[in-house]
Amino acid sequence: MGRRAGRLFALYTLASLVPVLVLGGVLVHGYEGDGERHALEQGRAQAEVIEQMAVGPALKGADPALDLSEVQRTALWSATDLAVFHGSVARLRVIGFDGRIAFSDDGTATGRYDTTSPAFTRALEGSPVAELVAGTDGNPTTIGVLQPIVTEATGQAVGILEVQLPYQDIAATVAENERAAFVRLGLGLLALYLVLAAISWWTTRALARRAADHEHLAMHDSLTGLPNRAKFQRLAAHALDASSPTRKGGLVLIDLNRFKEVNDTMGHHAGDELLQIIGRRLAGAFRSDDVVARLGGDEFAVLLRTVRDEDQAMTLLERARERVRADIVLDGVTVQIDASLGLCLFPDDAVTVEELLQHADAAMYEGKRGPSNVVRYQSTTARPDSSSLILQREIAQAIAEDQLFLEYQPKIELGTGGVVGVEALVRWQHPVRGRVGPDAFVPVAERSQQIDQLTRWVVDAALRDCASWRALGADWTVAVNVSARNLGSPSFVEQVLGALAAHDVPPDQLVLEITETAVPFDSAVLRSVVVALEEARVRVSLDDFGAGVTNLAQLRTVPFSELKIDRQFVDRLDQVPANAAIVSSLIEMGHRVGCTVVAEGVETAEVAAWLADRGCDLGQGYHWMRPRPWRDVLDDAPRPAAGAGLVTSESS
Repeated sequence: MGRRAGRLFALYTLASLVPVLVLGGVLVHGYEGDGERHALEQGRAQAEVIEQMAVGPALKGADPALDLSEVQRTALWSATDLAVFHGSVARLRVIGFDGRIAFSDDGTATGRYDTTSPAFTRALEGSPVAELVAGTDGNPTTIGVLQPIVTEATGQAVGILEVQLPYQDIAATVAENERAAFVRLGLGLLALYLVLAAISWWTTRALARRAADHEHLAMHDSLTGLPNRAKFQRLAAHALDASSPTRKGGLVLIDLNRFKEVNDTMGHHAGDELLQIIGRRLAGAFRSDDVVARLGGDEFAVLLRTVRDEDQAMTLLERARERVRADIVLDGVTVQIDASLGLCLFPDDAVTVEELLQHADAAMYEGKRGPSNVVRYQSTTARPDSSSLILQREIAQAIAEDQLFLEYQPKIELGTGGVVGVEALVRWQHPVRGRVGPDAFVPVAERSQQIDQLTRWVVDAALRDCASWRALGADWTVAVNVSARNLGSPSFVEQVLGALAAHDVPPDQLVLEITETAVPFDSAVLRSVVVALEEARVRVSLDDFGAGVTNLAQLRTVPFSELKIDRQFVDRLDQVPANAAIVSSLIEMGHRVGCTVVAEGVETAEVAAWLADRGCDLGQGYHWMRPRPWRDVLDDAPRPAAGAGLVTSESS
């Protein structure tokens, strides 16, 4: 960060220097021009003094023809001789309007002045004219001034006074003033440059810190602070490139057992705390050179940069498993979590990062089913039924054999306390494994074309149930989660509208939730799909808002109807000031872009009251009800507060 900040600071300071130098050049040029103008103004002022104090009074009573008497000539000599003698005047002549020279300081009164010159013409019009007069070397030697002569007797001009003043003394005074001005200018520009440099230093440091923070956030898991999947894969690729037959390494995948049970029974806040504790334990179980990462959900990974052999690697894994299995106290309850660990050594077992992950995954699932929870990948064992391909086949079978079912969690209008909608959550009753949560199979489906089949099943089942509860008088909306892959399907909108028509459900009763972290980067595709759905009156919700990387410009241009604030900010927001500030901002932002705002993960009455006070529209969480069949929701759903009235889907 320091080297990058230094380069940026140097660039900023150099860039700041350019306008300062340009400004200095412009001001210096202006000062030089001002000096010349000041010299001419001083010359005009001196000529005016000579005209008013000496020449004008001496010519009192002179006729317009300027036929001067001997008395007038003598008066002129007396009035101007001292100035000429001391050199303050280099030349002085009195000129008639016709150009005839009536008096000259050298005693001659002959010759004529060029009356066609622009300067003489302006003087005749009553305007004094001052010009620099160059010597033989081309440099200015005197300031020539033509000044109208006005006598006290008539108050009218009787002729033109030509005065030439030595330029050297005036130039010296002007130069001294310029030097003082240049010093002040230089000090001012230096101060300006130092201020700009200080601003540049502060800005570059701030930008460097922000860039480092963004880079850290982009490469680390926000919950545990561990490296995320992207950084882990990058580090694994580097370690794989540096490996050799004499320099081995290992990649470990770790999956927690019974984590979902903790999440379902104790709440997501307990699950998050558990993941943080496990992350710290794993980081402490391995060597300082090893890398522990969280890939997502309850799946962790470890990169063993170097290992002597399989025995050393397995010893490290056994030690890590023992630390994971140590008792953990969550909300006063002691729980014990086990883990399955799969090891793949490189370069012996794999030559690419993808192979490393696949083989370690296969070994991990082998550990879940076998007698040992710590398994090294062997080419003879493997992938059979532990691979995601097997799970994909089982998902297809589950859809065909009706092993899937839906549970619903209500959305509560915080202003009335009544149910205005429900969210459909898919579940799987596996014939061998028992009940399987969506976290175990939805990600596998999303990595294949199978997600389209799964989404169609969920939409169809949810709308069928919606038609049933509408027939019983419950005017609830139903929300269905869809994948980013669904949005890229050309027929997705037509499939949704076809399902609505098949079950005779009004389009505005359906809300499609798109997880923020799964929002596609192609904004044009996203906007076209959302606009088509909104035009058909199917509302689109941005789920888990705040946890992903939604571009605010995208939020402004894509017409989402609803924003769901991610549960990690809602959890304990009445106790954590940072969470409260973030949620307040997200509520205001959502309302400003015209969206209904839903808070996920509400688990206490205090949090629900806080959200209601801040104007949040809807809430969803264990405080009201856990997911259950819709008929149970219908029987046990909270009712609107007395006098609040029935809240329809349109008002939600």
